Amino acid sequence: MAFRVEEAIKAGYDEAEGYLIGRLGEVDATERARSREKLLDLVDELGPAVDAYPSWHPLVRHHDDRHPITYPSQECGYEGLDHTRFFAHGFITCPYHDGTRVLESVAKLANKHEAATITAERLDVKFYAASAHPIVVKCEWTATLPADKLIPARWAVPLMLEQELPAWRWAQVGETWETMRPYFLGTPRGSRSSLFVSPETGQHMKKVWEALLNTGAFGPIMVGR
Repeated sequence: MAFRVEEAIKAGYDEAEGYLIGRLGEVDATERARSREKLLDLVDELGPAVDAYPSWHPLVRHHDDRHPITYPSQECGYEGLDHTRFFAHGFITCPYHDGTRVLESVAKLANKHEAATITAERLDVKFYAASAHPIVVKCEWTATLPADKLIPARWAVPLMLEQELPAWRWAQVGETWETMRPYFLGTPRGSRSSLFVSPETGQHMKKVWEALLNTGAFGPIMVGR
């Protein structure tokens, strides 16, 4: 089935709004309206709602390169996340504790990559529940994204290679593009594109990955999986 971008964007927003605002049963209509307006502003800034990140995305990069991660978690440096929804360039988390652990852990990540700075701030609206303390964590790229908020090939390809090249030291087989697509494109995705990268960027990534595989850097290419 073809990857339908607009349908994926709408479905993602509807789910995020239902999760973050639809559960605010005890919040009055005025406060609910403020929350919805803030969510729309954040989507405009952070891009569409997503289910998982590419493993090379600055929000989920970490030091254990043998186990790629596609969700923000303790494994890639975050503490105290709870009731979280992801967007292309940031995420909203809604812990019941005061959020200090989230802010402190993000501060430690802030300058660990040249491509982007990771920041966090408290939000002054209600998300998920009236007693939660929502925080937005942002991936602030060092250069301006294009208007469509997709990550260009000049960043996506080097970030992918930085994440994957160390595996030449321990890999026993080379994994095909089909196997690696969930890690390289994020979710939702198509065969060569997603809400992170355009079809053109995805094609560049595929060509570079297949050229690298064909060098034998990771061992014989795994087939039939």
